[in-house]
Amino acid sequence: MMQPLIFACLIFLTFFPLSLAAQELRFRLSGGDHGQTTLPVKVPLEDFRAGADSVQLRVYREYHGGRVALKSQVQPGDPAQLWFVPDAPIAPGAVAPFVVVAEKSGLEEPDNPGVETDSAAIRLYAAGRPVLEYRKALQPAPPGVDALFAKSGFIHPLHSPTGNVLTRIQPPDHYHHYGIWNPWTVVRIGDEEVDFWNLGLGQGTVRYAGTLGTSAGAVYSSFRLAQEHVQFRSGSERVVLMETWELRSFPVELEGRACTLVDLIVTLHNNLGEPVELSEYRYGGGIGFRATEHWTRHNSRVLTSEGKTRRDADGSTARWCLVEGDFPGGTRSGIVFFSHPGNRTHPEPMRVWPEDAVEGRGDLFFEFCPIRHQKWHLLPGREYVLKYRMLVYDGDLQPATIESVWHSTADRLIFAWE
Repeated sequence: MMQPLIFACLIFLTFFPLSLAAQELRFRLSGGDHGQTTLPVKVPLEDFRAGADSVQLRVYREYHGGRVALKSQVQPGDPAQLWFVPDAPIAPGAVAPFVVVAEKSGLEEPDNPGVETDSAAIRLYAAGRPVLEYRKALQPAPPGVDALFAKSGFIHPLHSPTGNVLTRIQPPDHYHHYGIWNPWTVVRIGDEEVDFWNLGLGQGTVRYAGTLGTSAGAVYSSFRLAQEHVQFRSGSERVVLMETWELRSFPVELEGRACTLVDLIVTLHNNLGEPVELSEYRYGGGIGFRATEHWTRHNSRVLTSEGKTRRDADGSTARWCLVEGDFPGGTRSGIVFFSHPGNRTHPEPMRVWPEDAVEGRGDLFFEFCPIRHQKWHLLPGREYVLKYRMLVYDGDLQPATIESVWHSTADRLIFAWE
């Protein structure tokens, strides 16, 4: 069965085509077994085609005493998707009525700059604050370091809602570490082996290859882009894998504080006429995260959905993993990584550095690594998709809150057009 494109509610539905000729269309959402939070939700708009800039689709929640207007935004596609933010949670077992109205005036303006792009980078914002920067331009190697360590195609900085920077690039212990990034380490093509991860070997790299689109609205900001996995071969190059990234950022509120959700959807294409093997290894692909230099074994922690910590998380599998730590000035921030249940190895294996990493300092590295325990063959002419969600926050989050986010994004939400 085809997976949904975005890491959000998995939806079972029956529907009728939505047409602008219809003034109102109603649907209902069920809270399911665990209930639903006020995180963004999307519903499909089968056969919808927006042809007029003056038309705004608005979602309202219906109550006995009237309606409440909700933030909503159309994601173009086939079918298009309608995102909206519920005004209140839906209790377990409860059903909430909603209505979609085609309004012909008063387009809702984004409440944030959304997306900024220039020759160097693409930047995402949420509720007027910076979320992350994707590096398009080549980041030079540090002074005195081999030029092989220069790279494009990574996320840095990643900001917490209050502005703390959670990522780090080009640390002296691992010059090839670049914030949030995802090269494959042991790749076999016939009799050849390529390492896209360890740049200093000079075998290959992953680089930015073009922007495919950007979008900003009342619910989210996003961009799509292409990356190339390039093999270096005796003075020439060949593109082994083509990859698309789709990133989407949402401002949300949890435990009474501002947080940010970031969805990352990675689609891989074998660019050759023969199979490509992503060999079993402890590093590679998925989503890798080199944490800020402020986090050490003394002021940070790791917690997985299975209750494991930094002492025993490495090599285990999880639905989600929390990584957080302190910053100068007494502040604390963190990030929770969620693996989509449709990913090839879910719950997903992880690489987590031990507490004595980097000469005993305990610097922090985390990765969801889909080939940790099992190789993966990518065949020509097929697409392979990996989906991740990141929840970025300040302070501390309770495991129960993280579980509620998990169930709101991974449970099957019952939806039906009326």
